[in-house]
Amino acid sequence: MDASPPPPLPDEPPDGSPEEPERRLTPGAAAFLGLGVAVALSVAVCTGAGALVDTVAHTSPVGTLVGLAVGLTLGVLTAVTTVRRYL
Repeated sequence: MDASPPPPLPDEPPDGSPEEPERRLTPGAAAFLGLGVAVALSVAVCTGAGALVDTVAHTSPVGTLVGLAVGLTLGVLTAVTTVRRYL
């Protein structure tokens, strides 16, 4: 009789070690809460900074609008980088 090991099963790799399934991160409630807080803070802080610039420089809507645009851009970039982690 032959003492060679049996051939591997179809779902096992050739070396005989069991294959681990690919693990993907799944976002939980904390990840979405952190994302929302990060976006809200970036918009609020940048808009507040723009309003402060308006108060000091007497350029009424310009600083607030620029701050809002910068805050929204940072918020979108934060959201994209956070979501890409889970894709």
